[in-house]
Formats: sequence, structure tokens, C-alpha cells
Amino acid sequence: METSAGHPPESSHNVNSDDILQPENRHNANSSSPRTTFEPAVSDSQYDDLPEPSKTKISSDLPPPTGTTPPQVKRRRRRKRFFTDMIPTSVSAAAVTGLRVLRPNPKPSTAYSYSETELATGDDLSKHHNRRRRMSDLAKEVDVEALIAISVGFPVDSLTEEEIEANVVSQIGGVEQANYIVVRNHILARWRSNVTVWLTKDHALESIRAEHKNLVHSAYTFLLQHGYINFGVAPAIKEVKFKPPEGVSKGNVIVIGAGLSGLVAARQLISLGLKVVVLEGRGRPGGRVRSKKMTGGQNGVAAAADLGGSVLTGINGNPLGVLARQLGVPLHKVRDICPLYLPNGRTVNPDIDSKVEASFNKLLDRVCKLRQAMLDEVRSVDVSLGTALEAFRHVYRVAEDPQEQMLLDWHLANLEYANASLMSNLSMAFWDQDDPYEMGGDHCFIPGGNERLIRALAEDIPIFYDRKVESIRYGTDGVLVYADGQEYHGDMVLCTVPLGVLKKGSIEFVPELPQRKKDAIERLGFGLLNKVAVLFPYDFWGGEIDTFGHLTEDPNMRGEFFLFYSYSSVSGGPLLIALVAGEAAVKFEKMSPLESVVRVLEILKGIFSPKGIAVPDPLQAVCTRWGQDQFSYGSYSYVAIGASGDDYDILAECVGDRVFFAGEATNKQYPATMHGAFLSGMREAAHILRVADRRISPAEKSNTSSQENVSVVDKFFDTPDLKFGNFSVLYDPMSTDLESNCLIRVELQGEKSLHLYSLISRRLALELSKLEGDLRRIEMLTRDFGMKLVGWNNLSAAVGSLFTSIESARSI
Repeated sequence: METSAGHPPESSHNVNSDDILQPENRHNANSSSPRTTFEPAVSDSQYDDLPEPSKTKISSDLPPPTGTTPPQVKRRRRRKRFFTDMIPTSVSAAAVTGLRVLRPNPKPSTAYSYSETELATGDDLSKHHNRRRRMSDLAKEVDVEALIAISVGFPVDSLTEEEIEANVVSQIGGVEQANYIVVRNHILARWRSNVTVWLTKDHALESIRAEHKNLVHSAYTFLLQHGYINFGVAPAIKEVKFKPPEGVSKGNVIVIGAGLSGLVAARQLISLGLKVVVLEGRGRPGGRVRSKKMTGGQNGVAAAADLGGSVLTGINGNPLGVLARQLGVPLHKVRDICPLYLPNGRTVNPDIDSKVEASFNKLLDRVCKLRQAMLDEVRSVDVSLGTALEAFRHVYRVAEDPQEQMLLDWHLANLEYANASLMSNLSMAFWDQDDPYEMGGDHCFIPGGNERLIRALAEDIPIFYDRKVESIRYGTDGVLVYADGQEYHGDMVLCTVPLGVLKKGSIEFVPELPQRKKDAIERLGFGLLNKVAVLFPYDFWGGEIDTFGHLTEDPNMRGEFFLFYSYSSVSGGPLLIALVAGEAAVKFEKMSPLESVVRVLEILKGIFSPKGIAVPDPLQAVCTRWGQDQFSYGSYSYVAIGASGDDYDILAECVGDRVFFAGEATNKQYPATMHGAFLSGMREAAHILRVADRRISPAEKSNTSSQENVSVVDKFFDTPDLKFGNFSVLYDPMSTDLESNCLIRVELQGEKSLHLYSLISRRLALELSKLEGDLRRIEMLTRDFGMKLVGWNNLSAAVGSLFTSIESARSI
């Protein structure tokens, strides 16, 4: 959950999170021996009081000699974008036709849509001119609001899959859809202009004609339930969100994991009327977002180090930027001045730097053209990105000079950093499948560390810490979660653990997850990035840069401390963080923390000592070991050879309307990012609400319809698809998949026959049929499979669609 080396400054270093908004709608957010610590699981049980960033820069006692200021370097991107044609650079109001939602006498600075007949008629020439001018102004405002919607992730002239599933319009395409898009964009932009207040539906209606009230209701409800508006930690938002919901609870949800996705989902679910409990294995919230307070020295030097997710990668539309605005935190733009240093400490020649960077981008372009040519067969012939790049490098004789080779290796290390994996593991076909969706705008740090956001999100949420989940059992009657010897019952469970935990098999699922999901878990990669955070008594590297890089002669160790982040301007103290990527990140986990810090100091001395700048002994150092962390087993996901973006979608699929999944590795558009985790939590909260709303509770069923259904079911069970002992089974006629649902009935003999039911997979039904004796079968069903036999009225709503399929098939 990182970004690349810096991104250039154009103006101020402190920026607001939504610079795309109209100006009138912006709201400003108001010398001792080193102490080295080992951070294997970063699981401190108490919060640290993170320092605020210092208002004055700490200057070095030994400033660099005149003339040694490193040259500015061209923008070093995280990765090259290959699909820019999929994202429009501008949006014309003409792209949205048939707009008829303009209210007469509109207020200034609000967006409306219009019809040409309304604006182009009139006998008075001046009135005609004024209307034409208003039409032009409105078109511009519609354009601006469309751009804001695009920055959030909405397409320019179509609906998202979520909107289609939510039935926001009666018919796809046409005038109603076009009008809906303008209304949706207007509501979204209006709230984004002031994210500290709760936008009501009445406020949204103020600038829309009364006859389009239904569109406002549709758009407002969708944006609210899916977390696009009225989210966050502002006091006015929390006041409304945490009001006791009216009526009975819509269900109980167990959220596993108090990382970004789990916290966001829990907050949203509570506001939507569901009861929530969060189980967290660590003794703190945040997951892979971890800010560590570092202190030392006689003067009490202190700084906040982000040991996990650190950079907001693109601020336009970023929900984390909204949280920062609500908390009044000014963001620090990561400046693009990133000098590179040779092993001997000299600055890389700018001409050679530009030449190699251009060659590197050309190599990526050639790989892109190759895969386009083989697109139809790519799934069967996928190779590693590293193999393809190396082949082209030899063919075109790129970087044959030793210094050029080191520079190329640095760019490859930067690519391995962005993907948390070796080049040899990345899919040539799909490694950058998420590039079309990258959020625009500056990349930023949050002063004081990202845990400031985590703390705010964790407030008022029922979180049980030190609860390591061992198993999840689910069936027609709900879910049962075992954690540290305790049982937690719920209607649904949201699993937000990292992909590394799923790959490790640390959590048992009963029944097992569908093979389709297990295959996706296996195919997707989960990589490694490590850091060494070093606190110094003063800033000796200079405050005019946020990043600088270091080249190495060993290609196999190109990712070892190849990039340094300066946190002096945002952490509250003189702090450097050295990154370890690629193969070096794997080897790093076996090094002692002291050895790692000594190596960092050697590199720093090699860079600054020739300039006459002494490198002081550090006050404290912290080394991460994310690969050894039992609650993550790595850093973030990537598309491995043989995988594709579709695997993110498969990982996001729910199982049986009981088990749901969130986290960065379930977000096809924004994987490996903090905002991707955030958005996945919002997505699943909306998904869980849909399932809860359509689940019919026994109290809502009429006795008449229930008896009718039982009568029809009994008739179907006269000719079951499978029968053994007193067990009868009806298959789903629409599927032959062994993991498809089937309805099983057990007849208990007595004075009156009693029928009990359960919804299980076809595979489990076949396993039951192989056993001898009904008692053994019931024992396997309830104990081993974790299922419950219930009366017809207590079956979940999931049986409804199966019953409909059976009824339709047997009536033919």
C-alpha cells in the first residue's frame, strides 16, 4: 500500500484533498548509541501519543557546502500507464443528452441540467442572450461535477455495476439514465464541497425540479448506502451515523479484522441498521497501517513513523483525503525532487538518468505491444514481466554500460516496490491491470502518521482485541466464528483478513470455500515490502527533498535500501525511512535488525560523507518483518503469472449470502492501496445490506403461503433427486456444479412424521449418502459440516431462489 519515488511540487507542500472542486466550494482543513528494535508483528497493545509535525524545520548542524544541492530529477512514476485511452481527460456536457432537471432561477455555484427548448426560447434578445450565457455556465458546472464523479470512480456516461444492481433507473440507457447521472454527479459534488456536514435529501432537492424527485431519491439513496456521501469522522457525520436505528435490527454481522476495510465496513453497517462486532487478532486497530512513535536523545526528539501503508496514492477523489479534511489535517505533497546516488556517493549524471529512464519506458511500451498482439491467447502463454523485459533489453541492447545497468536496476527495483514482488513473479499480461483506475492528483503524506485516521475510524466501534480467529462455520441458519476458544454467533460474517492469511490457511472454513475462490486465492500473489525507520538527532540530509535513491552494483540486491523517504516535514522529527523491495526484501527478513541498521548507515555515509556532511548515530531504529507477521504474512497483493484482475473479483464474491470478503486484495480497481481497502469495506457494507433486506424473516411470512410452500415441497420430495435412509435431496436444476446448493430433508418417525430441512452443497449431500445409518449421517451433518436441521419456516431466504428454480423446472 505504497507509492513510488516522489511526485513533483508545483506549489505549496500542504494541499487539500479535493483540489478538483470549484474554488468557491473549497473548505480548508483547518550522541548516544543507536537503539534498534525488531518489529515482527507490530502488535503493540496500546496507542502511542503520536507527535504533531513540527511547525519549524529542524536544520542540520552541518549544512552541505555551497553548490552541492542535488539536481532535480524527472518525475519517477510508480508504473507506466498503458490504458490511458480508457479514461477521458475531459468531460463535455454534450456527452449527457436529454437533460431536463433544471429548476427555474437557480442559485449560484450549483449544477443543473437543462433542455434546449427551455433555454433557447424567448422574444426578448437580452433575455435570449442571458439564457445562452446561463446555458454555457450550466454546461461548465455539469462538466466540473462529472469530473468530480470520475475522480471518485464513476464512468462518464454509463452506470456502474453497483448502480445497475441497485436498480437506480427503470431502464438502462435513454433520457432517464442521462438525467440520473447528472443528478448523481450533482449530489456527489455538492457533498464533496463540504464534507463536514450531513447532506440531506431535502438539500439535494433544492436545485432539482420537483418532477425529478424520484431521481433524487434514487441517486441519494444509492450514494448514501454505498458510502459515497455522508461518510467519515466529522462530528456532524458521526452524530447522524450513530443514532440508534429505528425499528428492529436488520441482522448481526461479525467483522473479522480491524484494518481499514473492517473499520469502515463496521461503521457503515451500524449506520445502516445492523448490529456489529469486530474481532481483531492484534492488540490494536489498523492492520497493515501502523504508525510507530519513535523517541530518543536528551532533548526528547520524537517522530511518528509509518511502518505499513504510508502514502495516499492520488488525492483526487480519495476517501482518505476526505477523512483528513474532516480532521483538519493538511496533507503534505510528496515532492518530485528525487536525486539518485551511485555507490561511491556521487550524484547520477542527469543526461544518463534521462536516457535510461526513457529506455526503461520504451521497454515497457514494447512489452505492452507484445501482449496486445497475443491478447487472445495470453492466458495460456503468460510469462513473467521480468522475462519479457530482459529479453527486450538484450534485443535492443539497452543499458550495457555499468552505470546504465545500475540505473535500469533501480527502476526495476522501483517497479518491484510498487508491486511488492520480484519481476520474475509478475504477470506480463495483467500486472498493471488497475492502471486505468488510478486516482489522479498529488501523492501525499498525512502529518503525524496514518494512524490518526485509524484512531478516528475505530472510535465507538465494538472491537474485541487479541481475538485470533480459528474457524468460520456457516450454513442456512447463520454463521459461527471461533476465536481464542470463544464462539460468536451471527447472521453473516465479513472476512477482511489479508490475502496472505487466506493463502496460509490460518482460518478454517466449514464448509470449505468454493473451489473457484480457492483457485483465485492460489493464483493471486501476495508480496513483500519492508522498511527500516531511523530517528536521528537532527536532519543532516536537508529538508528540500522528500525522497532520494541509492544505486547498487549487485543486480540481485537492487531493492536493498534503494529509496529513502524523508519524514522530517511531516513526522514531527528528523526521520528517514529506507525501503527494501524485491529479492532484498525476502533476504532482509533473515537479517538481524542491528545488521540492517548498520547497512543503512553505511549507505548514508557513502552518500553524505564525501560532501563533508557527518552522519550522526541514530537515536532509535525500527525494522519491519511483514512476512513473519502472523496476521498478514506479507505486505500487499499483486497479479502473479497466470492470474488476472478477475481474480480480485472472485475473491470479493460472497459465499452463500453468509460469508463476505473485503480488503485491498478484493478490489480489482484499487488493489495494494489504503483507499482500495477503504472502498472495499464500503462495497461490502452495501452488499450485506442488500442481502439483509431481501432475507425474509419467519415473522414476515404468512401462515398461508408457508403451508402452501410446504405442500408443494412435499410433492417434490415424492420424487427426490437422491434418497438414502430417511434423507431426501432436491438438486438445483440450473447447475451441475458440486458446490451448488441443494435442499435436504430428513424425516423423523414418531406418532406424527416430522420433517427437518437444511441447505447444503451437492458435494456434501453425496458424502452423506456414502455413510451407513441415519444417526451417523445426522452427526456428520451437524458436527462435521456445521449445519443445522430446522423447520421449513426457519430456513434462510437463500432457499427461496432454489425453490423457485426447482418449481420452474418441474412444471415444464
